[in-house]
Amino acid sequence: MITARRKIGFHLLLKSRFWVIFFLGALLFGIRWTKGAGYLDLYTTLLKPILPGTAQREWIKEGENLERNIRLKLLEEDNNRLRKALSLQEFNTDRRISAAVISRSSRNWWKQLEINKGVKDGVLKGQTVIGPGGLVGLVDSTTSFTARVRLLTDPGHQIGAWIDRTKRHGILTGMGTNRPKLIFLNKNSFVEIGDAVTTSPASTLLPPNLTIGVVQFVNEKALPSPYAIVQLTASPEAIDWVQILKNND
Repeated sequence: MITARRKIGFHLLLKSRFWVIFFLGALLFGIRWTKGAGYLDLYTTLLKPILPGTAQREWIKEGENLERNIRLKLLEEDNNRLRKALSLQEFNTDRRISAAVISRSSRNWWKQLEINKGVKDGVLKGQTVIGPGGLVGLVDSTTSFTARVRLLTDPGHQIGAWIDRTKRHGILTGMGTNRPKLIFLNKNSFVEIGDAVTTSPASTLLPPNLTIGVVQFVNEKALPSPYAIVQLTASPEAIDWVQILKNND
């Protein structure tokens, strides 16, 4: 009798274990099949009354504020860029030719750009090209309807530069980045970070006193002469419109 009861209990235990294992297997299969969607829904429902908590609300608010500030900054920068581009057209004179940038090669990004004005419009090789903020480069070659501009950032491209505060001349040399190097002609430059860099007042190649950029770094101990790194005020990577100065005198 006892043996029979034990057998019945054992069978019931096996049967209950089977159903437990079956339900667990089915649950795991369902979670895998639905990629946990049902489990996440249940978890979300249980936590909904207590979330978001105080810390989460602060994080959400901080994230929203940060996103809003970034969007406002981007809109402001875009607005300023468009205003500067329009100002090139507004201040166009008989001695200036406004042109749009129509081509940039990723391989030659810091070397050159193509514009939509050429010989038919009065553009000639060697003319000065300015953009919103200051000097961009020189016309390197022309066709009837287009021109190629050699940028200040082109490696090896050199022009005379001047720092009015210290009355020091230097040679601005392209380095293949948006920060060319200004090599001084004097052993002591007396230059400081923040000094304005312009074209030389004695230049015959370029119009004098055109804005080039701002000094960002100075190495007075460099040999054979000190040098500075210059941040261009007319960023070549963000230029859409330029002006060509017809006469360099």
